[in-house]
Amino acid sequence: MKRQARQENIIYAALWVVLFLAPAVMLYHQAVNSQTAFQWHELWHVWREIAMFLVVFAVHNFLLAPMLVYRHQRVRYFSFVAVLLLVFATVQCISRPPMGEGRPPMHEMDDHRQPMPDERFAPHEDMRPPREFSGNPHMGPGPGPTIMLGQHDVMAIIMFVLMLGMNIGIKLYFRQKDGEQRLAELERKSLEQQLEYLKFQLNPHFLMNTLNNIHALVDIEPEQAKESIVELSKIMRYVLYEGAKNMVPLNREIDFLENYIELMRIRVADHVKISLELPERMPDCELPPLLFITFVENAFKHGVSYRQASFIDISIDAVDGRLVFKCRNSKLPQSEDVHGGVGLQNVRQRLELIYPGRHTLEMHDGEDVYEVELTLPLSL
Repeated sequence: MKRQARQENIIYAALWVVLFLAPAVMLYHQAVNSQTAFQWHELWHVWREIAMFLVVFAVHNFLLAPMLVYRHQRVRYFSFVAVLLLVFATVQCISRPPMGEGRPPMHEMDDHRQPMPDERFAPHEDMRPPREFSGNPHMGPGPGPTIMLGQHDVMAIIMFVLMLGMNIGIKLYFRQKDGEQRLAELERKSLEQQLEYLKFQLNPHFLMNTLNNIHALVDIEPEQAKESIVELSKIMRYVLYEGAKNMVPLNREIDFLENYIELMRIRVADHVKISLELPERMPDCELPPLLFITFVENAFKHGVSYRQASFIDISIDAVDGRLVFKCRNSKLPQSEDVHGGVGLQNVRQRLELIYPGRHTLEMHDGEDVYEVELTLPLSL
């Protein structure tokens, strides 16, 4: 908010500096072109007119405009603006120079005028006593200020209204800009909260499945259960320290997948074929942590059979500036719907929040094979 106000005040200051400098520059060029003295009195007269508008602008900008823009006090605002306009018009009429004031005497204006032929034959014309100006009979004799609105006053009032409208327009623009920034900040905080909530759901879900697997090995293969606990400690270290981050390097995520696959190899039969294909040169990119583990978990949950041959094929590659993750596994006839579950729902929500419209997630549920293909941009 303070930054918006500072930018707004800088714009106002620049506009008023230009308004005060413009007449000085114009009079300077006029004096140079006509080779005459600089008309300081005319400049002071123009500056006095501009100063009146500056006072009105300051009153409106700092006192009246906030009533309409920020507090929505329309009746109060327009009432004060009407009073300000009345005072401004009155001051304009009173401070207007009287008729004829400021003009040079007629004999000075006629010094360089050539006499007309008829003037030579009027020798007694200049001897007549000058006539006194009677002035307006209602205003008294002689020139003086008047409260009647002239053309100059009407133009000043029009400029008054335009100046106030410009002031309101600029304030509304900066208020809308500030509102958009606040909305973006709220959306960012909401996004962070949603991601934290999803990760909070994901970690217990993953740990629950892993502990269930180790529990199944305790009675069957105690030694394998011990090895599983070691592998689980590596996984837990990643989940605790890297899982709390927004983004992690790709190589760290792959190390986590390899540790998980090694943990799963301990409990599956030898006839289950598990493959992990990685690129020779790992792309230097970052991605959200624990993004692929849900698909791998589902592959071991629904694609591993102790009675018949089964397989799990996992591959990660970089193609045309995009990261491609594929997971293909055999599907058991008695497997339940693999499209559901908390894990897959969380993954979909995370992808929509982090890569809106920039990712693809395709799942092919065949009769014997289940395939997942996820593509992500290498950079956010």
